Amino acid sequence: MYTSYAAIGDSFTEGVGDELPDGSVRGWADFVALGLAAHAREPVRYANLAIRGRKLGPIIEEQVEAAIRLRPELISFNGGGNDIMRPRMDEAAVAERFREAVLRIRAAGVHVLMLSGANPSDHLPMGRMMDSRGARLTRALADVGELDGVTFVDNFSDRGLRDIRYWSPDKLHLNSLGHARVASNVLTAIGVPVPAEWGVEEVAAAPAGPRSRNTAAYYREFVLPWIGRRLTGRSSGDGRTAKRPVLEPFSLP
Repeated sequence: MYTSYAAIGDSFTEGVGDELPDGSVRGWADFVALGLAAHAREPVRYANLAIRGRKLGPIIEEQVEAAIRLRPELISFNGGGNDIMRPRMDEAAVAERFREAVLRIRAAGVHVLMLSGANPSDHLPMGRMMDSRGARLTRALADVGELDGVTFVDNFSDRGLRDIRYWSPDKLHLNSLGHARVASNVLTAIGVPVPAEWGVEEVAAAPAGPRSRNTAAYYREFVLPWIGRRLTGRSSGDGRTAKRPVLEPFSLP
């Protein structure tokens, strides 16, 4: 049973899309920490170093060693989602860097929780490209997920998670329901009961949401600003720091 946990990654792991009333974000990693604490019946120390907008290279350079230095029992690692959305992507190079990072964490004696991100391709203008790239990257890393000391949670292949009910208005980030489902996938993979009060099974059993349609307002509010950041070399994570940079006892507000 893990009583110390550090999460590294991009907006998926930071929790973007699951906004709280005070403007902060929660997300699946927070839910996992809560689930671990409920199961252990003791405080779980939790850190989250993820920063939105980060490509895989900066995640590895800025977060992997920082997480290892915290000496947690468990590190979750996800990345590559922002690489997939770029015009060009060297999938072999991304997969190799991902593999090396996992091996580096394992060499430090830490169990690795390796995740693929959820698949938003049903709802996005560039969905086919993201779907094919994400599928190829997931397959390329399948052998890493089978290594000793690594638990692989394949959210990309969770078809139920593609339902529009699990996605925030930008259709790129999960909403609170989606983050809860990812947390459920994670806890199940490591043998920890999913708290019934999360209602994950009830939501999954409900009818599917309506077909997603992208209106002109959607393009103005979400797509054009994203394109603007790409053209000017900016990122949604510019100037941001980790929301939980050190291991501390965790409870949700």
